[in-house]
Amino acid sequence: MRYQGRITNWNDDKGFGFVTPNGGGEKAFVHIKAFLNSRRRPTESDLITYELAADQQHRLQAGNIKFVGDPTPSSVPAGNKSVGAIFATLFCCFVVTVSVIGKLSFVVPLLYALASTTTFMVYAFDKAAAFQNRWRTSENTLHLLGLIGGWPGALVAQKIFYHKSKKEVFQSKFWITVFLNCSVLAWLLTETGASFLYEITSIP
Repeated sequence: MRYQGRITNWNDDKGFGFVTPNGGGEKAFVHIKAFLNSRRRPTESDLITYELAADQQHRLQAGNIKFVGDPTPSSVPAGNKSVGAIFATLFCCFVVTVSVIGKLSFVVPLLYALASTTTFMVYAFDKAAAFQNRWRTSENTLHLLGLIGGWPGALVAQKIFYHKSKKEVFQSKFWITVFLNCSVLAWLLTETGASFLYEITSIP
């Protein structure tokens, strides 16, 4: 059976809130992952339909949530959340390839791997901190990690954890860091950039 109600007490950073049923009744817990339309971010007072379930403590939870007015799930086109992860994968393959054929120092893919792994972990910790009301990592730090080469890991983390992926201001700045980082990589592939990289990585 499906019910209809409005989202209340929505915490966008944590990705959860509650739904108050139309006509009154007990509120149910709402989590971002329970929405069938993952391309749209919930907001306070959104009207939704949902099914009810109970957790192990017998608390009501909303599941299979739809925004009122959305098409049926079968008619919703595939989202583009995977595009970022695919782009990150192709980019990493490109960096490794140009390094293997001798166009780029092997140090560069190692730096990308280290920065991406670190960034992925920082995103994971920040998402957990949001749920547990602990100290958060600043967005400037996340952008800095992306700028120094961690953006492939950030893209994967954004997809897996649904973290920062819908905040337009953050995403605008994030893609600027991606552009700047790729620009530096393009320069390193030039003769001047390759010479500079060789000088700073060569052992005396």
